[in-house]
Amino acid sequence: MKKINYVVVSILLFTGISLTAQENWETLFNGKDLKNFEQLNGNAKYEIRDGQLIGTSKLGTPNSFMATKKTYGDFILEFDVFVENGLNSGVQFRSLSLPDYNNGRVHGYQCEIETSSRKWAGGVYDEARNGWLYPLSRNPKGRNAFVPGQWNHYRIEAIGNTIRTWVNDIQCANLVDDTTAEGFIAFQVHSIRDESLEGKIVKWKNIRIKTTDLANSRKEIDSNVPEISYLANQLTESEKRRGWRLLWDGQTTDGWRGAKLNKFPDKGWEIKEGTLTVLASGGAESRNGGDIVTLDSFKDFELSVDFKISEGANSGIKYFVDSELNKGEGSAIGMEFQVLDDKAHPDAKQGKNGNRTVGSLYDLIRAENSDSSRGKNFKGVGKWNNARIVVKGGHVQHWLNQIKVVEFDRFSQIFKALVEKSKYEKWDNFGRIPEGLILLQDHGDEVSFRSIKVREF
Repeated sequence: MKKINYVVVSILLFTGISLTAQENWETLFNGKDLKNFEQLNGNAKYEIRDGQLIGTSKLGTPNSFMATKKTYGDFILEFDVFVENGLNSGVQFRSLSLPDYNNGRVHGYQCEIETSSRKWAGGVYDEARNGWLYPLSRNPKGRNAFVPGQWNHYRIEAIGNTIRTWVNDIQCANLVDDTTAEGFIAFQVHSIRDESLEGKIVKWKNIRIKTTDLANSRKEIDSNVPEISYLANQLTESEKRRGWRLLWDGQTTDGWRGAKLNKFPDKGWEIKEGTLTVLASGGAESRNGGDIVTLDSFKDFELSVDFKISEGANSGIKYFVDSELNKGEGSAIGMEFQVLDDKAHPDAKQGKNGNRTVGSLYDLIRAENSDSSRGKNFKGVGKWNNARIVVKGGHVQHWLNQIKVVEFDRFSQIFKALVEKSKYEKWDNFGRIPEGLILLQDHGDEVSFRSIKVREF
């Protein structure tokens, strides 16, 4: 907390002026009535008792939201929340309810309130739109900030395109996103399907907001909390300081060539409105424009690529690629982060035990979310998804939309045994070369890429 002049504080208290008012905080909920709010979507019960806003879960109704009639752009919001075990909730911000969007369905940013074993309370979810933007899978300290069975204190800072959250003074999220700049704030009672959850409550108190002097009011960020940015084809200042660079500039073919060419392919790939798209050509592997590879090679690195697949599409992001191998038909050889429509493409059922599904180390290791039974967090066909590949020596990880789905040691005996039982067994030293190229695959289906960025260790 900032140092305070205690003489000034004494004067303020003596004259009856609250310190909260002096610091430009406004009370968002007065503890007496809901005249500045309106209930949207579901019809769960909201009431006021002892100055607290209390929501009660109800079977047979969709998510319910008690929303401010006023909208807010940049702000700092603080509140205390208590939620009964088993219930999911959240606080919406910069959110909207529009007649032409899913019949008025509330959508926008939500700061998560939950008691589940995955421990993502304080993370940022994009309600009814883009799903999880900032799960706490990469922030172990933040996952333990929320304490079930007691009041928890939340702080949300939404300033410009940065969104940061704290629970009990522990930073949980450090998000950069520019999808929505302004909207209402709303307190959610989540829909339920389990009869045992009916009648359980979530309650809020001490709800206050600050909309002025925000730059001087920001909390110091925890350097151990990773920044996750969704800015298209841009780097944040923090990313630049940490050594990130764009592998594709969003406009030209600079830095790339055909895997079997000394230039970028003349056909089969399209650059339009900040998106790099491999065009559909009947589903054959590398028969149209062909794969493209980076001019640079990489050894130890962190790679992030946004991808969007069309229905039934197949593609891949390869690394440790040696473009001198396989000069004949088919794709260049390297380890592959599989990009696939698992529901509609037959390759998902081929291979062994799902090792050709989206996020997998293709034909070798199946992608799965070992921390949760809720799946791999794939956002769906026609939506932007993020692939993250981290390589440090022999240690390799695949992350799909910020959820770790594959982890292995490429120098281990286990990896060698997997290769010997796969389609790669004929390639000597597969996956073990010291460094290699990064590749985007042409598999004859329309797949788009953007925000391709890397940092080397």
